[in-house]
Amino acid sequence: MIDCLAGVRVLDFTQYLAGPTCTQTLADLGADVVKVEPPAGDAARAWGPPFRGGDAALFRAVNHGKRSVVLDVSEDAGLQAALALAARADVLVESFRPGVMDRLGLGAEALTTRHPALVYASISAYGGRGPLGAEPGFDALLQAHAGIVSVTGPPGHPVRAGVSVVDTGTALWAVIGILGGLRERERTGRGGHLRASLFEAALAYNAYHIAGFLADGAVARPRGNAFPLIAPYGEFPTLDGRIVIAPANDRLFQRLCRVLDLEDEARDERFVTNPARLAARDELDRAVAAATRARTTAELLRELRRAGVPCAPVLDIREVCDDAQTRESGVLVGDRVLPPFTWDGRRPGVAGAVPGLGEHDAGVAEDTRNWRNDGDS
Repeated sequence: MIDCLAGVRVLDFTQYLAGPTCTQTLADLGADVVKVEPPAGDAARAWGPPFRGGDAALFRAVNHGKRSVVLDVSEDAGLQAALALAARADVLVESFRPGVMDRLGLGAEALTTRHPALVYASISAYGGRGPLGAEPGFDALLQAHAGIVSVTGPPGHPVRAGVSVVDTGTALWAVIGILGGLRERERTGRGGHLRASLFEAALAYNAYHIAGFLADGAVARPRGNAFPLIAPYGEFPTLDGRIVIAPANDRLFQRLCRVLDLEDEARDERFVTNPARLAARDELDRAVAAATRARTTAELLRELRRAGVPCAPVLDIREVCDDAQTRESGVLVGDRVLPPFTWDGRRPGVAGAVPGLGEHDAGVAEDTRNWRNDGDS
């Protein structure tokens, strides 16, 4: 177990995916996370099927180890309970549209003025700035708006990435900011207001495409599984499946040619350097595909790895769960994918069970009374 945030109290006013992923990560690091839910619960509890234990699998994936309390903060009793929790929280994370928490009496300015040590984190679609600052948004919308969709998928058919990269990326940027805020509080005694937005996180994913456009005006387009800056690099057919090959420099390209018996291509001046290979990518990809199609995936993986050429099989989710590397990594425990890092050989453990809606109402109320006596006034 990694409990570097043991003793840190997090008040979680988030729903859906981005915010809960942020607070889940804090819980995995040992924080005490109290999830404040409306009477109907986090809407993501119903984002299914699939369901397990009455809640959607997506909800379960990002809400382990938290305590759930139901508060109707539009009513005075609920608001006063929320304010009592906030008075002794170290971190508050919210994912409402900008302005909503202010109208409820729980906004950053009010709470950080009253409690200067509070690290207050707001996660929203557009960050509360610009012409769309207060607009709502979900992962697919921000993938589209920030250009990720335009560079994903087969040529001529841009698509959304198959996982919620913007939600999870925003969550991790928020975690980084929160950890920085806690360190700043140690140094100065003051917290502050962190803002993280899905739009800005999506732009960050596109950083090298944006840099490329600003360098020469070239607009990146979808290239399927190919990488636009290296050739050959991408997915190729095998006798019984698909494989991704990534020879990222000239030396590795020569090794690939030896494994695939591509002697002519290894000597061809059109393929000597990476810029040259990019100019002739289509012809080179056809030659590589013809060679890989004649061998099984297992044979190619064995020979390419022996030669030191980076490669990987294309697996579906069932195959990933059954894969030896997945099992040996220790990152998959039960139905949870744990945080993908270790510290001195230790991995954050399973933080705890997924809470039922309002399961911890009584316990959190008792904690609030205790919190009033164990810290600053």
